[in-house]
Amino acid sequence: MTISADDSGRARIVTAVLRDGDRVLLCHRSPGRRYYPDVWDLPGGHVDEGEDPKQSVVRELQEELGITAPEPSGPPIHEIRTAAFDMHIFLIDGWTGTPVNAAPDEHDDMGWFKASDLDHMDLAHESLLPMLTAVLTT
Repeated sequence: MTISADDSGRARIVTAVLRDGDRVLLCHRSPGRRYYPDVWDLPGGHVDEGEDPKQSVVRELQEELGITAPEPSGPPIHEIRTAAFDMHIFLIDGWTGTPVNAAPDEHDDMGWFKASDLDHMDLAHESLLPMLTAVLTT
């Protein structure tokens, strides 16, 4: 597996907002992780070389959560660009299977959260709170 980077050398990352009614699924990044340790984040990961981001998010959800999700039909609902990575976030409203922590080396916990829970959580990026709140209130 070769990890894909954009023209500027930033890693290409995809994540998903799994929405189940008035809740979203978040994964807690293990404290020993090199990047963004000990924070709550969206499930996802790196886009492999030659892989379409929509295919990547489906693969990542299978690998990390053990679920089968349809390929997103629309564009990302949010993007985060930093000096190190370019992340596309897709909304997923339906899937087959029950999410489990299939990647315990990456996450030490996971859970479903309502908008009212999010204010008191340490999230991986400051733009996640307003984005998740908007997803849960529309």
